[in-house]
Amino acid sequence: MRKPVYMDNSATTRVSDEALAAMLPLFREGYGNPSAIYGLGQDAFKALEEARASVAASLGALKSEIFFTSGGTESDNWAVLGAAEQALAKGRHLVASAVEHNAVRRPLQKLESKGYEVTLVAADKAGNVSPEDLESAIRPDTVLVSVIAANNVVGTVQDVPALAAVCRRRKVLFHADAVQAAGHVPVDVRAWGADLVSVSAHKFHGPKGAGALFSKIPRRPESLILGGGQEKGARSGTENVPGAAGMAAALAEAVRNMDRDSARLSSMRDRVIEGALGIGGVILTGDPARRLPGHASFIVEGVRHSALLINALNGMGICVSSGSACSAASKEADHVLAALGYGWEPFASLRVSLSVYNTDEEVDYLLDRLAPAIRKLRLQRAGVKGEDPGGEGHRPRRPASAGQPAF
Repeated sequence: MRKPVYMDNSATTRVSDEALAAMLPLFREGYGNPSAIYGLGQDAFKALEEARASVAASLGALKSEIFFTSGGTESDNWAVLGAAEQALAKGRHLVASAVEHNAVRRPLQKLESKGYEVTLVAADKAGNVSPEDLESAIRPDTVLVSVIAANNVVGTVQDVPALAAVCRRRKVLFHADAVQAAGHVPVDVRAWGADLVSVSAHKFHGPKGAGALFSKIPRRPESLILGGGQEKGARSGTENVPGAAGMAAALAEAVRNMDRDSARLSSMRDRVIEGALGIGGVILTGDPARRLPGHASFIVEGVRHSALLINALNGMGICVSSGSACSAASKEADHVLAALGYGWEPFASLRVSLSVYNTDEEVDYLLDRLAPAIRKLRLQRAGVKGEDPGGEGHRPRRPASAGQPAF
């Protein structure tokens, strides 16, 4: 049986050898609680602080500005909910893009239920948010702006420094969700001018269950998790020392090899794009140039449901997706693609996300099978009588814009 061809690295990644090597001793020998004062505990504390310093160096931050979390979702939640609570005296208005991950959208919806106002800024057809549109959405009572640095569904990489500059000029906190960006494109929190940045280890060949929030001191967001006062009183709970060490090692490795890996991934990605667009009825989504190195995303016309295409390819041993794996049941891709103006006709969305472990031979394998899979599904659909031509789940929806209701 052929080994699966894994091309869903925006969902999660294989742990690198360097990350695994950093973690293993901390499971068996250095397993102490880093809050304990005896030697085994202090050894764990030392490993934790070394990991913190390494993550800080990889992100251009100070060690004191890095707080470990359980992953990107917690980091995003903490940034949004914590900053809103802390800035309550200033106002109750928050701004985000219309193409945010649900780890930002859901906290914003929760805040709306508590009397906050949220404005979603529209992205253009390629997924870009303009600084001018962002500025027009900011009000005197705006307390936070949150923008996804690299989109998980369509791969577009935002001009984060330009967006952060608007917020700095308007004296508003700026949060960048860098879960998809970190380890793949340069993330320098100082050059970005961000106040809060979220990252997640398993997106760059680190372990699941480990993440971090960069937060400038003293504007640390209010804690969401109460208890023993770990992480300098900011985030309670015994720290995941092996996870932190694995994340640090994986991020340092990704940053060190970024130029080399980005060139190779971009080359494979462009082969995927060229091959897919040659099929006919396949449309590239996201920005053609400002996109993640290994990320290719498409609309496939004439195929009614994304799951049909994903399952067809899975049957050939190819692991791809339609958007966000962590919220596939809630159609994460739908709100992003709808915000970009798609949704008038039935279609399938397809996301191919590559890593350094993919090969040119695997790209050939995908391209050799993609066109026949699409052709077969189109023929099957054409043979079904009485089908709703509008396509279930793809009713026309207007992209959100600054000033209109958020959700």
